[in-house]
Amino acid sequence: MQELEKRSPLAFPIVMKDGRMLETVGDAADYLSRLSLDQRERSHWKTVIMMFNNAMREPRYLKIATMNLRSALVYDRLVDDTGH
Repeated sequence: MQELEKRSPLAFPIVMKDGRMLETVGDAADYLSRLSLDQRERSHWKTVIMMFNNAMREPRYLKIATMNLRSALVYDRLVDDTGH
């Protein structure tokens, strides 16, 4: 069974409004580690953290974890939806 590593690619890249790209598990982990306590208490971020924890134990959950991450970023209006 394949294990996820920091350099493992996400199911798809996510482009942020500020130009940053989240492309790897490490990028996602770094982003999640910088969330404020207030953000971590919001239900959409709790779901993202839970799903990435699940994906670390069971890599087949990485796609849904990536989808949850993008959804949370969209919810907070942080993702670039212009197609660039």
